[in-house]
Parts: sequence; structure tokens; C-alpha cells
Amino acid sequence: MADHQENPPLIISKIAIIGAGVSGIAAAKQLCHHNPVVFEASDSIGGVWKSCAYNSTKLQSPRKDYEFSDFPWPNRDDPTFPSHVEILDYLESYAKHFDVLKFVKFNSKVVELHFAGHQETVHELAGNAGEYGSLLPGRPVWEIAVQTNDSKNLKWYAFEFVVVCIGKYGDIPKIPIFPHNKGPEMFQGKLLHSLDYCKLDKDAASQLLKGKKVVVVGYKKSAIDLAVECAEANQGPEGQPCTMVVRTLHWTVPHYWVWGLPFFLFYSTRSSQFLHERPNQTILRTLLCYLLSPMRRGVSKFIESYLLWKLPLQKYGLKPDHPFEEDYASCQMAIMPENFFTEADKGNIVFKRASKWWFWKEGIEFDDSTKMKADVVILATGFDGKKKLKTILPEPFRSFIEYPSGIMPLYRGTIHPLVPNMAFVGYVESVANLHTSELRSMWLARLVDEKFKLPSAENMLEQISREMAVTRRTTRFYKRHCISTFSINHSDEICEEMGWNSWRKKSWLSEAFSPYCSQDYGQEK
Repeated sequence: MADHQENPPLIISKIAIIGAGVSGIAAAKQLCHHNPVVFEASDSIGGVWKSCAYNSTKLQSPRKDYEFSDFPWPNRDDPTFPSHVEILDYLESYAKHFDVLKFVKFNSKVVELHFAGHQETVHELAGNAGEYGSLLPGRPVWEIAVQTNDSKNLKWYAFEFVVVCIGKYGDIPKIPIFPHNKGPEMFQGKLLHSLDYCKLDKDAASQLLKGKKVVVVGYKKSAIDLAVECAEANQGPEGQPCTMVVRTLHWTVPHYWVWGLPFFLFYSTRSSQFLHERPNQTILRTLLCYLLSPMRRGVSKFIESYLLWKLPLQKYGLKPDHPFEEDYASCQMAIMPENFFTEADKGNIVFKRASKWWFWKEGIEFDDSTKMKADVVILATGFDGKKKLKTILPEPFRSFIEYPSGIMPLYRGTIHPLVPNMAFVGYVESVANLHTSELRSMWLARLVDEKFKLPSAENMLEQISREMAVTRRTTRFYKRHCISTFSINHSDEICEEMGWNSWRKKSWLSEAFSPYCSQDYGQEK
């Protein structure tokens, strides 16, 4: 933690936004009339699209299903999935078009936040009895220490309201915990996390992988893409196979069609989401959900049957034990690269199922007493987003980040009921995260402008608990805080709270992602 001076020189402003990724840029655009200050640790906007992308990284949906409501892609009807470079260009064009870049301070890393508000407010909120007042009270509530260009000197700012948009991914890798004398220190080869791999250019990545015995730990999208890059670098007689160490299997899809039907019909329309439980539903609707549960399970089985027919999951022992619905409900559905199983058929990608593993000097050892030699081990084991938040938040707010359920409690996916004058954008997942962030930024801007008021802390926590209960009953992976099976209802409630009618994006896939509110397209009630 930075040393907080008793009376640090303060630069006072109204609103701070931490992070200039997709969520930070969306929030800055909606709050532009307040002239926010956006702190971005790197030298460019884009967030994970800039810092956590491989050379082969692409979006998992068409362009028109990943665009801001008032800024379409120039070639939006192109059916191919855009690369991370194209996405960065799109975000840069959006920021320039709406003159958002003028708010951004690049190479400005937030290292600490200090609460400068009334302690009575904290005690009232912690007791669930507090009422939220104005989010712009006319005096500083948060002080922020900023490190610029790796300088040791810190500059202090003071704000009435802070929007945190640093996200759950990137920056801090999640490293497995190993038994004593069985950790990375025992391994004589090269060990890196996928975050380190992202920093390599194409030539350096190829040089790292080519002709090497590479082990990739993980089986989510980043691990799958990495395995394909490894296989492509090891073509020919001198190439070595890439081994994927798989602990938990997840369903993957080859494209957005199932037995000739577009995928969105199964989960992303009002009629399809009617089959799923949602928060705040009536007793009658609860009864209907129960009666329709065989149909809901049938939809999942129907999709599974196609995936097992289309992909050689059983051949390679990659068929998950849980229903497809649980992966969709936890936002873990991934698009499989076209050549993934082609490379597996050629022997360039092999699989090792293991619940536990650790290092020995020449590679990895498994709980079945087998050993695997490796020159390079790459951990595609995810990121520690909560640790990233806890690094900058002071107590007692740091302890409020994790609820007993393991999910950060956020009302409307944005406001923590126990953290005053602060919002979090980009921490709730759906099948369309850009849309989710933009809609919540719209909601937040109207809240800041006092177009409506928040419920009490107690009522907000009750609403959050109902949402958490639904996700717990829907999927074993509920800690990811995904709202995909009730995203339309979630958006409807946000629109209603803002006093707007819902507006549905008109495209073949996102038409049903969720109703969408906009001052341009919505109508005041």
C-alpha cells in the first residue's frame, strides 16, 4: 500500500473511472457530461483485448453482435469473427467518435484508494440500515493515489464518486497451490502463465513453442487457443505434440448452429428464457418453471446430441459429465477453433485428464503416479480479479468484496450496497458482455443524475440474494456471476427502474440477447 499522507496535495474532481477497457470507455461516454477522469495503467484503451490477447485471438461472435447501440461496425454484415486487432480498432474509433479519449490519463496506475467520507455512512450501510443519498454529494468521498509512468512519486486525487472498471481478467494470474517441494521451484524447464504468453509477438511465441515438449494446463478458451498455436508451431517431422492437462471439462461448440437451427433460439429469446427460473418471479411462474423443466432439460440434451455428433468428444474423453445448460448458465460456452480436432487427429494435440498434479524437475507428475517430461509449461489457469480489487481497496471495504457465496454482491450488477459512492462496471457476465456494460453504464449515468433513487442497502442485498439463489440452483459454476439464462428479465428490470421501455437489437443473433435501453431508441414511460 502507498503511504497516505495526512494532508496530501489533492486534485479535486467529481467522477473517477478506473480502467479504459470496454466497460471504462462505455462508462466514460455515458458520464461525459460530468467530465470524468479516466485512469488507465497502460498506454492505450482496450483492456483485455490489448493485454490478454494471443496472436490468434478472435471474438466469439459476429461483429453486429458486439457493437455499441449507437456505433455500428463499418462492415457489420461481415460473417467472420473479428480479430483482437479489429476489435481494438473498433473501440478506438468509438472513443474518438464520441471524444472520450480526452478524459483518459494513460500510463496512470491506481495503487490505492482512501475513504474520505463519513464513517457513520459506512456503519449504517454495514448494518443494512443505510439509505443511499446523492452519489455526487458536493465533497470528496474517495482519495486516489496514482502512479504515473512507473514513477515512485504518487499523485493524489479526490473524487465524489468512483467507477471501477478494471474487470475480473488480466493483470494478476491465478496460480495453483502446490504441496511442499512440488511447486514451480522444482521444475528445470520454462514456466509461464498465459498472461506472460500474451506479451510475446508472433515470432517470439513460435520460437518458444517450436520443437518443444509443451504442456498447457487448462481447458477453457485461452487454453484451447494456445494449444492450437502450439500445434501450428510444431508442424513437420521435428514437431512435438502439445499436451493439454484437463481437470474440469466444459462443453464447446463448433459454431452457432444446432441441427440446422440458429443457436439463439434455444436460450436467448423471451420464449426460451421463459423456461428458466428468474429472480422475483411469481408463485405461478415458479410452478410453470417446474412443469416445464423436462422441456428445459430436453433443450440441453438436444444441443448435447449435436455436439457429440459433430465433435469427437467421446473419442478423446472430452465429454463433460454435467449438462450443457450449466456451462451456458455460467458463461463458459466457448467456440472451438476449426482446426483444433484436426490437429488432435494428427497427434499434435494430446489430452491428459488429471484432478491433481505437481512439478518434478523434468516436468509434471500426476496423482496416478505417472510423469510427463516437459520443456515448457504454460498455465492457462485464469486470473484473480478479486485480488486485483483487494489490492487497491481499503478496509473495511476490502472484506466486503467477497460474500459468503463467493460472489461480489452487486445490485443491478453495478452497485455494492456496502461500499458508498462507488460503482463497478464489467463484473457481471452475460452472453454479450459489451451490451451488458453499456446498458449498466446508461443506468449508472441516470442514477448519478438522480433520475431515480436506489433502494435501501437491505433491499438491495435481498435482491442480490435472490439472484444468487437462482444461479446456484442453475449451475454448479455459479461463482462466475453470469446472468445469461435470465439476462432479458435482468435488462427489463433495469429499463423499468430507469423509466424506459425496452428496445430489442435487430440482428439474427443479438435480437434476443436482451432488450436494450437507450435514450435514442428507448421511450420514456
